[in-house]
Amino acid sequence: MAAEVSDEGTVRIDAWIWSVRLTKTRSQAASACRAGHVRVNGERVKPAHALRAGDQVRVFHAGRERLVVVSKIVRKRVGPTVAVECYVDNSPPPPPREFTAPVAVRERGAGRPTKRDRRELERLQRANLTGPDGT
Repeated sequence: MAAEVSDEGTVRIDAWIWSVRLTKTRSQAASACRAGHVRVNGERVKPAHALRAGDQVRVFHAGRERLVVVSKIVRKRVGPTVAVECYVDNSPPPPPREFTAPVAVRERGAGRPTKRDRRELERLQRANLTGPDGT
């Protein structure tokens, strides 16, 4: 395990995000980087950005923002107990369940949504992604 976790060197940001289990797949991590949802020390980065110990990583994934400080470099995916040791989590707590937006449910057999229904669903999804304070 000494070869997997170290305090020195660099690693790709997409590989590190996946290795410490902030995303489920490496392709999701790379997509988040390309979409601008990953910032290292306040700057948007590409998936191949070199990450070092001490860097601050901000990831917006699955409707939640994670703010972590890298404490150890991981080159391969590790178990959850080891992954937690590789970063210091400074993320804001997730919102309480009662404040999350309800999921739009259509009645069975209602057919395809109309243009009006679709726009309403998109409006609800945008409101859910931005959060209650509009950010």
